[in-house]
Amino acid sequence: MRRWIWSVALVIAALAGPWLSRPGLPPPGFALAHPWDWAAHAAGFTLLSAALELGWRNQGSRTPVYRRHLTIFLLVGLFAASFELHPARLQHLGAAIAWLADLAGDALGLVLTSLPWLCSRRLQSMGWRRGTARRPEPGAPLILVADPHWSGALTGLDQALADHPGADWLFLGDVFDVWVGIPGMDTPLETEFLAWVEARRRAGRWVGLWLGNREFFLDPLADRFDLMGEGTGGRLPAEGLAWEHGDLVNSADWRYRLWNLAARSSPVWLLARILPKATARALAERLQKLLHTTNRAYKLAFPRQAFRAAAAEYPSATFITGHFHTHEVEGNGIALPWAHNGEFALWQDGKVRILP
Repeated sequence: MRRWIWSVALVIAALAGPWLSRPGLPPPGFALAHPWDWAAHAAGFTLLSAALELGWRNQGSRTPVYRRHLTIFLLVGLFAASFELHPARLQHLGAAIAWLADLAGDALGLVLTSLPWLCSRRLQSMGWRRGTARRPEPGAPLILVADPHWSGALTGLDQALADHPGADWLFLGDVFDVWVGIPGMDTPLETEFLAWVEARRRAGRWVGLWLGNREFFLDPLADRFDLMGEGTGGRLPAEGLAWEHGDLVNSADWRYRLWNLAARSSPVWLLARILPKATARALAERLQKLLHTTNRAYKLAFPRQAFRAAAAEYPSATFITGHFHTHEVEGNGIALPWAHNGEFALWQDGKVRILP
């Protein structure tokens, strides 16, 4: 972990204070004319917000990107306001413009630190996870459910439970057509599923959920599962099992990745909180239709080379994903079948097998 990045942020903040508390730039007597001084303000706050995000990210964050970005944007904006909007300076229009430049730089720093999401596989530090990555009974069967896309009923769940009452459970995302973790946007089927999860946990079974491209802002529900995470890097290290949803396997699909990042951003979360719940849910469904169109070619052609490369990142583990709606095996990687009709898989004794 690069803890020194926090020091960079502190140095930038320490320099910004004296700089903003008087007109001009150091050294004393040196000043930039408009609009270059505003550009310099924006550049300084770009560095500050970027350093804060990178420092937080490399701490092994339990906090989703949208919450990190919103927190940093507000804190840096308030820091800038404490200097720019001082009562002695409010009489000057330039002070307000300088503060807006600070905010623009603040936002730009967060955008720039997100660019690896568009084309890189080095994304573990950009995701988040909470809970325990160790099952109480590692030898117990673990049922794997990939992309059930439930909409009317929890198809296959009761039958699998009846066949394997002592199993633990791992859901690899896309549990419903759309699942938004905003208060008031929950559905009866989501409530039924969470009650099922609670019953499994009360029975002493481990239940994990790794978010896919149809889950949005579910971190408030993390305590309802033994493990919840998003992005790449899901693992049960003691068992040699690694996973992700699968939508980030293909680093060449930058259009999808851009959509993925934007749809889970702070502005979208704020919009969903402000809008009437029915309107917000209609917006989520509309976004999901756009995703289906954007990613159609990607789904039709299984990215074998990219999938094999992603699996090779875990040479000593079995790597599994959902997302592709097809059962494929490449090297040590396994794409699980589409669970929409109740086709689940089982992990036990270091092997994956498809349940009948």
